[in-house]
Amino acid sequence: MTEQSETIVQEPLWKIKLRLWLKEFKRNWALFRERKIAIFGLSVIIFFAVFGIIYPLYPTIMKNVFWKDDIISYETFTPYDPIIGFDPNIFDHPSPPSLVHPLGTDPLGRDVLSMVMYSTPREFVLGITAALITVVIGTIIGASSAYYGGVVDTFFMRLADIVMLFPSLAILMVLSAFIELTLFRLALIIGILAGFGSITIVLKAQALTVKVRPFIEAAKSTGASDAYIILKHIIPNILPLSFLYMMLNVTGAIFTEAVLSFLGLANIRMSWGVIIHMAESSGYLMGSSIGTYWWLWVPAGACITLLCSAFYFLGRGLEEIVNPRLRKR
Repeated sequence: MTEQSETIVQEPLWKIKLRLWLKEFKRNWALFRERKIAIFGLSVIIFFAVFGIIYPLYPTIMKNVFWKDDIISYETFTPYDPIIGFDPNIFDHPSPPSLVHPLGTDPLGRDVLSMVMYSTPREFVLGITAALITVVIGTIIGASSAYYGGVVDTFFMRLADIVMLFPSLAILMVLSAFIELTLFRLALIIGILAGFGSITIVLKAQALTVKVRPFIEAAKSTGASDAYIILKHIIPNILPLSFLYMMLNVTGAIFTEAVLSFLGLANIRMSWGVIIHMAESSGYLMGSSIGTYWWLWVPAGACITLLCSAFYFLGRGLEEIVNPRLRKR
């Protein structure tokens, strides 16, 4: 009995934590798998991630399989340039989908599939960057407001009310007249606007439930500073909910960029919204042309819809894991 006790005591702490983490992960994964819609969302996200990663291989594959030596378009193509030159065998652009151009060409003779693939990583970067900024701001403000209360709580809650009063899309439209909305700036502004909005109210409510727990009073009694209590005790306990809202905020960021790019208000070199904007500005979204030249807008529109839906479905699936009240068992 003594030898067994000594063995347990001598076991490294990291092994114990790893074993507990794996046990918790298996339990949560079992809950997650029950939500078919969440599995679908995760599968779509993985597909788009792979879709964007293999983009640099696209010209090599097309060159060896279809383009051969009689097509010169691949010669000026680089992995960092979504513009594929004119196909000398096609004299009328935009051309419909074919083996050489699986999603057809745009009015300038550029390969639509290459533009869609090129835009995919940028959509991920935009959405995740904006969501991370939102979660960092919202988590810190929500935890601080709940802990301090008083003037701090009142100030940030009224600020959240003001931010929620004005639609972020309208604010970005106005800002586009004064500053150049590049990909990074757009992600930064979307993240800041959302971070000071409704997420602070939700996370503050969650932080209030943590503030009244006994271990917070125990930390105060030992002389722990306010910053230590917020960073080490309150924030870790609201991080699961923060992660859930991060998934949901990715959807809003991608959709906002698509709308601004479609309206021509964002200075982004290539994105799914820009692809649709080019089709609209060339007159292919009017009258019978919208159905005749469907490949100019359907692929990009489908990508926006699928990726936004995927992050939303994933967030809904994680909600049951984060919020025990929603669990069936």
